[in-house]
Parts: sequence; structure tokens; C-alpha cells
Amino acid sequence: MAKGFVIWLTGLSGAGKSTIAGRLVQELDRLGRHVEVLDGDEVRTHLSKGLGFSKEDRDTNIRRIGYVAGLVARSGGVAITAAISPYREIRDEIREKTPNFVEVYVRCSIEELTRRDVKGLYAKAIAGEIPHFTGISDPYEEPLNPEVVVDSGLETVEESTESILDHLERLGHIGRGVREHLATGAELDRLRELARALPSFDLDPRQVSDAGMLGVGALAPLQGFMGAADYAAVLASGRLQGGQPFTIPVVLRVHDDDVERLRGASQVALRSAGKPIAILEVADIFRTDSAVEAASVYGTDDVAHPGVHLLQSGGRWAIGGPVTALARPSTGFDEYDLTPLEVRSLIAERGWRTTVGFQTRNPVHRAHEYLQKVALENIDGLLLHPLVGETKSDDIPADVRMACYEALLDGYYPKQRVLLATNPAWMRYAGPKEAVFHALIRRNYGCTHFIVGRDHAGVGSYYDTYAAHRIFDEYGADELGIEILRFEHAFYCRACGGMASTRTCPHPSSEHAVLSGTRVRELLARGEPLPVEFSRPEVAELLREATKDVA
Repeated sequence: MAKGFVIWLTGLSGAGKSTIAGRLVQELDRLGRHVEVLDGDEVRTHLSKGLGFSKEDRDTNIRRIGYVAGLVARSGGVAITAAISPYREIRDEIREKTPNFVEVYVRCSIEELTRRDVKGLYAKAIAGEIPHFTGISDPYEEPLNPEVVVDSGLETVEESTESILDHLERLGHIGRGVREHLATGAELDRLRELARALPSFDLDPRQVSDAGMLGVGALAPLQGFMGAADYAAVLASGRLQGGQPFTIPVVLRVHDDDVERLRGASQVALRSAGKPIAILEVADIFRTDSAVEAASVYGTDDVAHPGVHLLQSGGRWAIGGPVTALARPSTGFDEYDLTPLEVRSLIAERGWRTTVGFQTRNPVHRAHEYLQKVALENIDGLLLHPLVGETKSDDIPADVRMACYEALLDGYYPKQRVLLATNPAWMRYAGPKEAVFHALIRRNYGCTHFIVGRDHAGVGSYYDTYAAHRIFDEYGADELGIEILRFEHAFYCRACGGMASTRTCPHPSSEHAVLSGTRVRELLARGEPLPVEFSRPEVAELLREATKDVA
């Protein structure tokens, strides 16, 4: 059963609570949620008939609304209340008794309320003609710590609704899937002009990658760089503060001098090579903990680990907040630089009901090919999704890898069942934690299944064999949104005369040619040819040509 919750809209009469409630109903209905609206005027007509406007009667009315809202939430529904509920104490009382209570303060100035009041009630109350009028002759106590604040005098109904839905998603109450935060047209022109006047921060290549992926929705449900609450939750539990699975911190790290320079700014222009590529709405500035992060994400404090080394050399502070990208990710492979929504569209065009994703930072060798084709026996399509962001210096360069993928797919795969697209992420080498991270990204690109091998995203001997399989026991397939295909170690068996795994081959390990990206790199570094059981001839030749001058 879906998790129920209560959206408690509070604010002065005429602030727009009922209008916002109506828009929320439309949006939540599209997500398949059952919604009940408890409007203040309707409740007084039916549930609270006979009550007056003394403080005692107002409190009784609000308690009745709160009781019914709680029942709706406990049954898995969504209750939206649209009542003034002027007293802070009674709202807090309802909060304590109500599961998943989300208080939304619909703020609006008295001047604006008076201007838009066609009945003239505010003018009469100000003139003393209407007694006990909330906000004029009766108190309204603003919420001290509401989950959401919207200002109907400054925002459109659509903007206020979007803000509320964004917070609901961050809290884990709803999931809206992949949405782009990518400026286009007039909005792009406006933000580029704005960026000229904003304080700016120059991104490194890894931060450029993160900003671009946030902009196209590849890191959903994140809408920006993490704040302190999400950062701490991910390190402690492998989940965002709202409970959604997420195992890798995505933070904008800055050094002490940048923190002092940017502190107090509400917006920051993020730049690459001097050019603005994104606008960050500053929501949080906090200090990170590299020791705790290294232990949680990488399972080691060894600075020889590339991820730990980056932590030790990076900034100790982080700036969090929503990101609007001014450009889509560009990795230099224009034909294959597809956004999540574009990949989803191609999958739909091809009629694939199921799609399996495959992560690689290496050329595809025979073991990879074996796993992919085993999966394709039962799945409609394959998304070959190589990571082409920053990797270790000894990894095969991205342009060589892409040429290898093209050659392999051209000669050995059914063209209508395979889609090649780049993944602009950078490699963390975080083993099990990165396996989950990669699965979530592929879910956002439209995959229904994801292949995980015995040492996914591993480096050296930091992670136990098959730890990348075991970590998925901590998450349900329904909350991940993607099914994990856990494959055993594959190898070429000389006795079998083909590819096999420990599940299918009866022969001793002496008959097995162990295939790995590491082994391929070792042979290439020594200038030795790749055996046919390691790689297809076309791929081997491309690798030989690319590395012959450095071997």
C-alpha cells in the first residue's frame, strides 16, 4: 500500500489555499494517488456545523479536520486541508498525532489580500466593521518551521504547486520520475543574462558532469546538489532523508575561501572554462566529513583508493540546492549523448517492454558479451551505456572505447535490439555502493533490468567478491524501480570451447581463461596480442592500434 500523508495548507483567508489544493489534486491524481480535500468552508458546513469563531470553537473545528485527515493518511490516501487554522499550538498538536504531516504556509501580505478581495471583507475588518477577523482583529500565528512556504502574492499558482510537489518528492511521499531542469528558449536567455550578475564558482570536470546529469534528470529524484540532511542520511543509511534508495553523495564541494565568498548568496552561477553552465539556488552550506564519507562510500581510508584520494584533496564544505542547467551534458560523442528522456523515447519507439542496462568503463570483452546476450534471451533490448566521464589515468581512453563498442555492435549484435548511448557520469570506484548508484541512473534512463557482475565498480582488492550482489538485498525491487540481474563470474572454458560460468561449467579452473578489463590492460601495456577468447578480432585490433605507441 502506498504511504499516506497529509498536506496541511494554512494561511489567511483569500491567500489561495483552496486554489492550490485544487491544483495539487490534479497533479496527485496523475500519479495515481487517492486524494481527499478538507476545505475549511465545506467542513464548517458539514462536519462542524453550529460552531462559532471563538478560539475554543476554532480549535474544535481544527481537531475535527485533523482527525479525518489522519484517517485518510493511515489508510494510504492523501488528505489536503485548506483551512486558516490560525493557532500554532493546535496545528502542532495535530502534527504530533498525524502520520507524515506536511505543513504548507501559504503566505500573502495584507495589502495584497485587501487588493484582491472583491467582497471588501478586509477593508471592512480594517475599518472595524467585522469583529474576530483573522489577521486583522483576531490573531494569526505564522508557522515557525513549516515544511514548505509559498507566497501567493509573488508566485503563480503553478509555481507554488510545483514547490510543494518538489518538497513532497524530497520527503519521499511521491515519486514523479525523470524531469528535466534544463533551461531553453527565452528562459535560457534570461538565465544566461542573470549569470553575468551573480557570484560564480568554477567547476572541475567531475562537478560539470554532476551538474549536467542533475539538469537532465539522470540523478532523479535529486533536483540539485545535496544539502546536509540528504548527505548525512546517504552516509548513514544508503537512502535520502525521505527514504528513497541513494548510496553516493552528490555534493558541490568548495574550499574555505569559496565558502566565505559565496556565503549569503541566494543564487550562484556555475561555470566551466569561464562559461555559465548552470544556476544553483543556494539552499544549504554545510561542512562535510571526509573520514565518515570514505568509510561509508568506499569502505576504506586508504588514500591509494582513487575515491578516497579525491576526498582528501577536495574542499571540506559543500553548497546544496536545486540546479537549473543551461546546457545538456556533452561528452564529445554527439550522436550518443542522449538524455534520459531521449533514451526513453527511443525505447518506446522500438516497442521494448523490457530493457536491460549494462555499465562499463572498459571495452566490451567476451565475458561482457556473454552476460549481455544471456540477458537478451529474455529481455527485449539492451542499453549499452558506457561511462565516459572522468576515470583513472590508466583506463582505456573514451574515444578508443567508443570505437570498440561501435565495431562490436556492428558485427556481433542484432541492431534493432541494442542501443548505444553515453553515460556522462564520472567513475567513483565505490564497488557495491556504486553498483546501486549505477542501477538508479539506468532506471532513470528507462531500463527495467540492470546487469551486476561479481566486482561491479571495483578497484584493487577493497571489496569482497560479490559484495555488489549482496548490497541489493537491502533494497526492494519496487523501491529501486529496476530489477537486478546478478551474474556469476564468466570465463572462457577451453574444455567447453566457449563462454561459461560456474553455474554451467564442470571443468577445473585450469581450463578457464579469466577475462577482465584489468587483464586486457595488462596485456596491452606489455604489447602482447589479445587472445581470441578475450576479445573479438575487430576490437583487439582497435586496442592494439591505440596502444602500440605507448606499450
